[in-house]
Amino acid sequence: MSISTLRRSARETVSGLPPGFWWLWLSTLVNRTGAFVLTFLSLYLTLELGHSAWFAGLVVALHGLGGVAGSPLGGVLTDRWGRRPTMITMHLAAAACAGALAFVTSAWGIATAVLLMGAAMQAVRPPINATIADMVPAHDVRRAYSLNYWALNLGFAIASLGGGAAAFLGYRTLFLVDAVATVLCAVIVFLRLPETRPAPRSGPQTPTESAAEEKVSTLTVLRDAPFRTLVLLNLLVCLVFTAPWIGLPLTMADQGLSASSYGAVIAVNGVVIVGFQLLVNKFTDKRSPVLLLVLSSLLFGLGTGATALAGSSVAFAATVVVWTVGEMIHVPTNAAATARLAPEHARGRYQGVMGMSWAVAGFVAPILAGAIVDGPGPDVLWAATAAIGVLAAAGYATRLRKALAEDGDEDKAVVAAPVPVPGPVPSPAPAPVVVKGGDAEDSPVRT
Repeated sequence: MSISTLRRSARETVSGLPPGFWWLWLSTLVNRTGAFVLTFLSLYLTLELGHSAWFAGLVVALHGLGGVAGSPLGGVLTDRWGRRPTMITMHLAAAACAGALAFVTSAWGIATAVLLMGAAMQAVRPPINATIADMVPAHDVRRAYSLNYWALNLGFAIASLGGGAAAFLGYRTLFLVDAVATVLCAVIVFLRLPETRPAPRSGPQTPTESAAEEKVSTLTVLRDAPFRTLVLLNLLVCLVFTAPWIGLPLTMADQGLSASSYGAVIAVNGVVIVGFQLLVNKFTDKRSPVLLLVLSSLLFGLGTGATALAGSSVAFAATVVVWTVGEMIHVPTNAAATARLAPEHARGRYQGVMGMSWAVAGFVAPILAGAIVDGPGPDVLWAATAAIGVLAAAGYATRLRKALAEDGDEDKAVVAAPVPVPGPVPSPAPAPVVVKGGDAEDSPVRT
């Protein structure tokens, strides 16, 4: 592929999106560029404050536990309060927690700050995802999510490099930089990002439509059968995706490889995403979402499962490349599928429930992965992730093919009218009805 072809592909990938999206993209990049807390928290707790590795792991798990509560909270606030105020408030709350970690030294104080920070950071994702769905045309939503995910990883890569260069300043300084970057992110949202929450419907509405818009809770969202299936399958994928971050360093250490070898191997994840996300966007742009979800699940299963066969740093890096490609396909496709299934007035709640599946996996997977490695062994862990990846792929193919069908696919399902024959003109037959977005009777809130 020539340089000119790559440039043309990049221009096509970033063109045609509204200005508001790019301000949101910039805020994501700024926020992640200063994301030092999670990167260096375990080192700070063990090396600087002298806590045990067990305590450091517990504190990191508390961050995920906070996200379990923060994600649905952010979803509710997004729909009731608005996208913009929810983003600003939660960014400022996360900044306050990051700043507090620079001064708090007690175990309870650190645990509380990290728990609240996890809640705030996860609560900001539903308004971001809902805003993208609000302002970007439906045919460009998946591309917009891909670009925003690219900004997230680009910022994280910059933070990793900057953190290594600035480590001599001390961990507390890095936490303060994190707080300042998050405040700057909130300022960008406040100054440049418009509110995109859809206005209430004007004109007459049926009692059923009115009640659907007013009474949407987390439980109501979970009664939406196609979406509930999407959430459960995403939880399976998230468990597979999270396992390498705990199991891979333990597996490599068990084979006598050094911590620096693991650092080089896991860095492949960020390098591949930053370098090739735009190219992957071009490949997936017009593909069926179900096909992409199936493919990404299989890549997750193949990449993590192959870890059991790796015996060198190069081989481990190759497995990371495989499941990283799955990550690049899955994350934006899943976000776009959530936006497709969500009615306008409940986009925040839908994104909040979906975000909760990521948070649950972030809390549960590290515990399970560590227990399996310490018990049956790493090979059992990687065999389990491979099986779960295949199971998720089968679920997407069999359970969501109709709910996530593209408009073109649905049109093919319409039965053609019979060819007319000479004779009296019959009364016009009723046109066939095509239900978009799954079975309507399965969704109590879709209108």
